[in-house]
Order: sequence, then C-alpha cells, then structure tokens
Amino acid sequence: MMTNDMIDLPVRRLGLAEPGDAALFRSIAVEAPVSVEVGGIGYAVMMATPADLDDYAVGFALGEGLVETPEQIGRIDAHAIEGGWALRIWLPPERNRIALERARKRVSESSCGLCGIENIEEVLRPLPAVTARIKTGRRAIAAALAALGDHQPLGRATGAVHAAAFCAPDGAIRLVREDVGRHNALDKLVGAMARAGIDPATGFILLSARCSYELVEKTVRAGCPMLVTISAPTSLAAERAAAAGLTLVALARTDAALIVGDPHGMIA
Repeated sequence: MMTNDMIDLPVRRLGLAEPGDAALFRSIAVEAPVSVEVGGIGYAVMMATPADLDDYAVGFALGEGLVETPEQIGRIDAHAIEGGWALRIWLPPERNRIALERARKRVSESSCGLCGIENIEEVLRPLPAVTARIKTGRRAIAAALAALGDHQPLGRATGAVHAAAFCAPDGAIRLVREDVGRHNALDKLVGAMARAGIDPATGFILLSARCSYELVEKTVRAGCPMLVTISAPTSLAAERAAAAGLTLVALARTDAALIVGDPHGMIA
C-alpha cells in the first residue's frame, strides 16, 4: 500500500540477540523532493513528506515572510510530478515582488535554513520580541508529552517522522502535524493553525525534535510564547530564545524537563 505519507516495503527481519528471521512488510515514511514555486518562480526544493501540503505552503510562506496573513495567498496548487511534487503558491503582485527578491538571494536551499543567506548578519538579525503570555506548568507539559503519541499515526506506523503539536496552556493537544523533517512539521503546524484560525499566542508548541535555532525562530515569528522540545537545544537556539523572550523547555521527558529560559515566569 502507498499513500502520500507512507508505503509498505517488503523487508527481511534478521534475528540478532534473539532468533526469528522472517519476511515481512514494514511501513516507512515517504520522503520526496517538494519543489516550492512562488508566483511561477522556483523558490526552494525541500525534502518533505508530501502530505498536508496546503498547510505546509501557508506555514512556509508565513515563516519566510512572503505573506503576513494567510489571506494574502491567492491560491495553492499541489500535485505529483516526475520524481517528486510541485507546490505552487500564488500571491498578489505586491507580495510577489518580495518573493522575487528573496529568490534572487538564494543560491541553493536545504532544510537547514541557511543556504542562500548571504551573510552572518542576516542570519543573526534581531527577532521580534515575544509579547504573548500564558499561565502553564509542569502538569501541562507532562500531560502534553503523555498524549503526544496518540496524535502521531504516521510516527507510530513508521518510527521515522517528527511531530509538531500545538497545546493549550493546560497541556491539551489541539493540533498536530507530522513530517520527516522537523522544520517541515513545524511549518505545517503553523500553516494549519493559521488556516483554522487558532492563535499561536494562546498556548505552547511541543516538538519531537532537537531544538535548533531555526525552530526557535519559527516559533517566535509565529507569535507563540513557549516552545517545548523532547531533545536538547543548541547554543544558538538558547541564545536566540533568550534574546526574543521565548520561554524554552528542552529535554522534556516523562520524568523531568529542563527549563532553558522562562523570562516571564509563565511556568508554575
């Protein structure tokens, strides 16, 4: 069976510590090149899971600063092409000019978020200050962590994708998106929230991923006041979160979590 998010692959189980060689099928996550075009111009090629591409388009456009609201997107077209997928975003003329200028600066693209940026100053440009506040606490973080697995059908089936979840202050999970790329999963989540009219300022984001600086920046630009990640942060992620006033919790596991920064005392 094959869908946009996973396929069943014939494999052979090899017994190592225990016997039990067997022929079987294993569900694996689909990873495919997704060509992102904006206004008819090639903008980026991302390796992604080609599901929820409308959400991805909205989140990508917001994260790249191509639009300020989803309403500024005229149309989204997504369809399979030879070797991958084409994702076409159509914008009004004034927003297309922004996209064209950004595209000119890109010499290549990858999920790292750096390729095509011309200098270190541009990478480290100041982020907008986080102004939203929520009241939450350890019980909410624990509740979200405990519930996350129930919202990861692709993750349970394949064991090979990341999840990005938006959680209410009490830890209730409101929305989840999955992808082979942690950046893509977060873009999909932000896009899905925008399309559903869910305000990122009203809760926190939980990621099943290492906390790199790009994830901090995407969270801040979305207007969300708190980011929780299952793995550790990088030094730049911690620095950028502190500078923007983002509450950052990392190494969040069932037994403990690490508060990297809580500048506004939101965690009780």
